[in-house]
Amino acid sequence: MVGGIATALLPAPVRGTLGEPRRILVIRPGGMGDAVLLIPVLLALKDTFPLAVISVLAERRNAAAFSLCPAVERVLLYERACDLIAALRGGYDVVIDTEQWHRLSAVVARLAGAPLSIGFASNSRRRLFSHPVSYRHEAYEVTSFFELLEPLGVEAAALKPGPFLSLPVAAMQRAGELLAPLGGQRFLALFPGASIAERRWGAERFRGVAERLTRRGISVVVVGGECDAVEAAAVLQGVGGLNLAGRTTLAETAAVIAQSALLLSGDSGVLHLAVGLGIPTVSLFGPGIEAKWGPKGKGHIVLNKQLSCSPCTRFGTTPPCPIKARCLSEITVTEVVAAVEKLLGLAP
Repeated sequence: MVGGIATALLPAPVRGTLGEPRRILVIRPGGMGDAVLLIPVLLALKDTFPLAVISVLAERRNAAAFSLCPAVERVLLYERACDLIAALRGGYDVVIDTEQWHRLSAVVARLAGAPLSIGFASNSRRRLFSHPVSYRHEAYEVTSFFELLEPLGVEAAALKPGPFLSLPVAAMQRAGELLAPLGGQRFLALFPGASIAERRWGAERFRGVAERLTRRGISVVVVGGECDAVEAAAVLQGVGGLNLAGRTTLAETAAVIAQSALLLSGDSGVLHLAVGLGIPTVSLFGPGIEAKWGPKGKGHIVLNKQLSCSPCTRFGTTPPCPIKARCLSEITVTEVVAAVEKLLGLAP
């Protein structure tokens, strides 16, 4: 509500002129997936303007993603008053708001007073930017983020193929220690969690996959946060494997995934970590928009039943499901195992 009122009351910005930017603020509220998929854009921004200092205004829940991006020199937090004040008084040449819908970040971008302010024109927030950019639901999210750079002369062609995340040495060392019990055995990384119930496939189904792959000599390592620890234990009950849920930082989780043969996950931020590391994935889609969020290219299989009511998510909001997320529950264990076997080169 505050964002909406401020959006209506603030005067529109005056479009300024700009040479080579030296101070750039990128605003990225929201979840982990958005933050990870923003990193190729940050890298392209740094490649185009190597002398620029890039700061990111994030939230606590997604800030750790930017530790995997060497282009970012400073991460500020919305929840920390001194950081928010620093963002507003930073004297930035360019402010890029990457939020897709909510208005409060657009208000922050306007109050920062940069000569150039860029953001998605998805609602009344458009009037607060000197350069509003249209937003398309059917476009891959990385492509949408790159479109925010067009006013700066940076095109999506600047996207480099291959992995785009950088792992800290300490995280890689810790991952090696945690994986030592496997003795170097090939393993599948599995993430059973999701931000909402409608995106959860269920521990019992994931356990069915783990059982079948274990019988084929593929170890299973479950990753996730503390909130995923109980479900992770249920997935591995009677199966064996390694439960790392709640035992790793985000960077350490990424380092574990980097050593895996493949990641199995629903539509999640962890899924995009694997994509950014160049690791093959099998992902389960239903409520979310596959065209926007599904991994692209060789080495990725997206399972999606394409029900008539799916996808139902818009601008990060998924309505309660009256049919108990059949779009996911109708994906069978056999289908998932077949997809994993295909990517791992295992005979059926």
